[in-house]
Amino acid sequence: MKMYQFKNFFQLKVAIFFAFLSTVPAANYLISNVGTFCVPDGPCLIPIGFGITAPSGVLLIGLALVLRDYLQELTNWKWSAIAVLSGAIISMMISSPYLAMASAITFLVAELMDLVVYTKLRSINSYIAVLGSGFVGAILDSCLFLYLAFGSLDHAFGNSIGKIYASIAVAAFLFWRHTRKNNLKDFHNA
Repeated sequence: MKMYQFKNFFQLKVAIFFAFLSTVPAANYLISNVGTFCVPDGPCLIPIGFGITAPSGVLLIGLALVLRDYLQELTNWKWSAIAVLSGAIISMMISSPYLAMASAITFLVAELMDLVVYTKLRSINSYIAVLGSGFVGAILDSCLFLYLAFGSLDHAFGNSIGKIYASIAVAAFLFWRHTRKNNLKDFHNA
């Protein structure tokens, strides 16, 4: 029975690893092809709320930041570092030349910084780690990518906010789960 459970847990780790990797090419495709408005020689934009627009790749890069944190929770920082390096290589191989270099450099720098911040904050608790690393990763990723890919920071604010939405949602879920678990423990101990 334990072998079956381990096999499922290993499959979960591998699935999260590949889900993380798939966000890179999908985000690069979105940013060039999908949006309510595509800026000439720039990104395709989507509304993210409050009158703010962001490059459409924000949807998947926000998810990438969260998946990288989850992968580290399931495994360790080494798996996450391998995933980040693999994502950078994939980005270089499949994107258009101008997006490939910007995406690979940004992915490598922002995800490694996210990894460092998450690892440092993880000892406090998981929802603080997700929120802190997501915040740092979102801002760094947004500014660096937009500058390298399009020579502009015009949409960096919206791009950062869109990515931070994902971190806030996951941090709120982890906080809720943590409080619920403690409340159930208190209920059973009463």
